[in-house]
Amino acid sequence: MERVAIPPNTMQALQAAAEAYLPGGVSASGRFNPSLGHALFVKGADGPWLHGADGVDYLDFNLSHGATFLGHNHPAIRQAVLEALELGVYAGYETEFHTELARRVVETIPCAEKVRLSNTGSEGTLTTLRMARAFTGKKKLLKFWGHFHGMHDYVMFNAHSPLQPRGASPYLAPLAESGGIPPELGELVIVIPWKDEAALEQAVREHGHEIAAVMMEPINYNQGCIVASREYMAFVRQICTANNIVLIYDEVLSAFRTGPDCAQGYYGVNPDLCVLGKAVANGAPMVILAGRADLMNTLSPVGPVAHSGTFTGNLISVKAALASFAEVNRPGFYPQLYAAAERLYAGLNQLFAQKGIPARAQGLGARFGLFFGFTEPVETFEDTFKHDDAMGSSFIRACAGRGVYFHSYGKLVRGHHGISAAHTLPIIDEALNRIEDALDELR
Repeated sequence: MERVAIPPNTMQALQAAAEAYLPGGVSASGRFNPSLGHALFVKGADGPWLHGADGVDYLDFNLSHGATFLGHNHPAIRQAVLEALELGVYAGYETEFHTELARRVVETIPCAEKVRLSNTGSEGTLTTLRMARAFTGKKKLLKFWGHFHGMHDYVMFNAHSPLQPRGASPYLAPLAESGGIPPELGELVIVIPWKDEAALEQAVREHGHEIAAVMMEPINYNQGCIVASREYMAFVRQICTANNIVLIYDEVLSAFRTGPDCAQGYYGVNPDLCVLGKAVANGAPMVILAGRADLMNTLSPVGPVAHSGTFTGNLISVKAALASFAEVNRPGFYPQLYAAAERLYAGLNQLFAQKGIPARAQGLGARFGLFFGFTEPVETFEDTFKHDDAMGSSFIRACAGRGVYFHSYGKLVRGHHGISAAHTLPIIDEALNRIEDALDELR
């Protein structure tokens, strides 16, 4: 297949210009793609396509880091945003649309009895942790090695680094993943491996009187795609219930990937609280907190837990979220999505095998990981230590050279990729053809 030519130095020139005014040349650190050496600068997007500032159209498998679940520039979202603009650009007020969105969430999400709107995943996990502490009177958070819960100080421990084997103890020393986090906050965090029943039993036996919340990614998409068994998830639910511990599902990434009832519906296990993010408004800033009514009622103005914000529940985002809910509940939406996902994952693994490249595509629903140096399933965060970073970066560069965009998050982050509802079967086939050409270069 003919290679898509990219004008030389275009992206590098834009990156250099941006670095004069923005730290690292980006507005958020995750937008820099270390495999390419620059951010991807775009001038537009439509469906599964990004229109690069270099004049190249890229088939997008990043999709706004997972937020653009329906595809870029989706007509229902555009219409919803236009309707919101017609009502006026304002913030800080309630409308009937807020109530309607909350009603739709309660009807769709298994654990949801009440709802609060928020802006970011970090704000969501911070608020649910605050609620759990107020409700239980306890202070500590139990989190899992390799699970990411946002950018605030209470949770930025052991999500990605360092990549070191665990010892005989089930506990991992809490290690902050940013400068500026007081080391004293590590005293409020317990870190153990995920999918290890004995480790959880010991931690709760020894510290249950101190643990306010267990927080997890129910599908560990931030490390690619690592999935638990339904039996393990039921075990976690049981042990939290027995020990007055609030179970929080961080569904910022997993929301709607497997169905309208999200990962909690996939497992058939209800958390006490959940944070739904990214896909809820198809790219508009929106996070939804939902859960048991008694826990949700700890929020002000009816309870003691502070939560508010001028831009919380912005009408543009609310209208976009309502349109997104309508789309994901449309008959036939998920069968089409799963068919495209299965073709992509099977096609990638077939290409890796044909080309003799040790690599594995591993996905569930609409999100997946790419693991280089692997041919067997990746079951734990510790398994990912074998990842061949050099091969992964070479793959991303070769794909970009053929107009297929995969995002890299750095050496210590396996990262995640995905498809949208706009990734039809012909689009998947086009992508596989281009990727095959890239793999020939890799080989």
